[in-house]
Amino acid sequence: MTRVPLHRSLVARLLALSLVVMLCAVAATAWLAAQNTTRAIVQAQYHGISDDEAMIYDEVVAYAASHTDWSAVRPLLVELAARTGRPISLSYPEGEFLAGSETSTVLPARRSALVDPLYLEGYLSPEPAGRGIDWRAVGPYRLTEAELTTVSARMLAAESCLLGKGLDAWVTRETGGRPTLHSDGASDAQLADCARESGADVPTATEQRALDELTALTNACLGDGTVTVLLGFTWTGAPAGSDTRTCIDDALRMQLRPYVAPRAILYIHDAASVTGPVFDLSRASTMGIAGVSALVLAVAVAITLLVGVRMSRPLRALTRAAEQGAARLPIRGRDEIGRLTAAFNDLTERREAGERQRQAMVNDIAHELGTPLTNIRAWLQAARDGVADPDPELLDLLADEADVLQHIIDDLRDLAAADAGQLRLHPELVYVNELLDQVAAVHGSRSGDVTIVTEPVGDPEVMLDPLRMRQAFGNLLSNAVRHSPPGATVTVRSRLDGDDLVIEVVDAGDGISEDDLPHVFTRFWRADRSRSRHTGGSGLGLAIVRDLVGAHGGTVTATSRAGHGSTFTIRLPARD
Repeated sequence: MTRVPLHRSLVARLLALSLVVMLCAVAATAWLAAQNTTRAIVQAQYHGISDDEAMIYDEVVAYAASHTDWSAVRPLLVELAARTGRPISLSYPEGEFLAGSETSTVLPARRSALVDPLYLEGYLSPEPAGRGIDWRAVGPYRLTEAELTTVSARMLAAESCLLGKGLDAWVTRETGGRPTLHSDGASDAQLADCARESGADVPTATEQRALDELTALTNACLGDGTVTVLLGFTWTGAPAGSDTRTCIDDALRMQLRPYVAPRAILYIHDAASVTGPVFDLSRASTMGIAGVSALVLAVAVAITLLVGVRMSRPLRALTRAAEQGAARLPIRGRDEIGRLTAAFNDLTERREAGERQRQAMVNDIAHELGTPLTNIRAWLQAARDGVADPDPELLDLLADEADVLQHIIDDLRDLAAADAGQLRLHPELVYVNELLDQVAAVHGSRSGDVTIVTEPVGDPEVMLDPLRMRQAFGNLLSNAVRHSPPGATVTVRSRLDGDDLVIEVVDAGDGISEDDLPHVFTRFWRADRSRSRHTGGSGLGLAIVRDLVGAHGGTVTATSRAGHGSTFTIRLPARD
């Protein structure tokens, strides 16, 4: 037996999967703990973020975005302190006092936030920008009064365009900046179309100069970049990617920096003060976390090994059985392994049955083809040896045997096409009675003393392949005539039964025993194996009938009683 390498065995793969899952779980837990710890420290440091604090932060950031220094900030701090009842102070990042709502220059022990309109602290800002840049930092993009009037008119035209399409739309006007068009129901394409039609997407001269400067700064950041920055700080000339986005944001901060106030530290005074460490990450705590994680990993590895060995044992038994060609394995349990074992046993039985059927079919085909070939060779040898004269009678005999061979080959080809799902049909509307009369007339001329009569009910017109159905009806008639005694009558009946067309071929032969009846449509099957090909046929005709009828979506059945003849019934769908 071939030994499975360890790295490809089920146990090894289960162990690897378990380790990966556990490592991911530990990493995720550690990340989550770190995030929660950081959040707790930040919240403790900033005394918890209330609505008042967020409002104070936003107002101070708005001042910083519209001023180049802090020289006139004190009146704003006094107003905010009076509104919220909390003293407010500002300092430089180095700790030097800058301004405050009170006369005291003493700063609290803990800061509340870093104020920089170009780097917003999102948890404090009520509407944080995606790039972390405050929208009120306009800088060189500030429009003149004339430009603002022109752009506002274009935006109103774009708003009317959307309203005319039945879409909700409105325009917000930002002091010194470009008005913005909004819509809850419009798509990006609809917004772009209305902006293009109204000219709202055309930059003013001021904006174009600022965008050109931003483009140059961005390309310098990219090195070999050739992007062009557009309104809204999108770009063309380079594929979308983090490097381009980062360079544009960095270039925009560089461009806006001279137009905003320097960074400052915001202090929002509060009587409640948090002192001491918020979270203890001492060496002892770290070692404790590492020890617990190692214990969890060890337990998980042990459980995985135990489960993997138990799961792989029956799989190894299945592998050995498959390699050694075992016929059947005992089924232990009703789990997936048990069902797999049952499927293996069933597959083995079907393989053996298929092999027996294949061998029987090969023997039958060899026998059926061997008989006419033997006759042809015998007569040809006799003619060559001068025992028989190559007269027309001998030639007719050889032609008949060749026809038999061709007939068997054609039948086998049809069956092979049916098995492969390649049996082609060419359906058309056909009058069934006319088709049955034609087949009965052809076989009636060859039936000798057997009479063929048709008994139609109505004159149905059905969609079917006339050539294939002639072949099927012909095989049934040939079978019925062959098994009927001289002077007997073979009856062909047709009628509509609801949505089905029913055709019956009734003979007056010896009938079929109850034990043999289930096998009549099996290839090369004969009730009496001793019957010759001339008296019993090739054993393919009824199998072909079954496949041809099945290709039309119908069924064929046989009913019989020994000594009382047989009835073969075809049932086809009469409507699409």
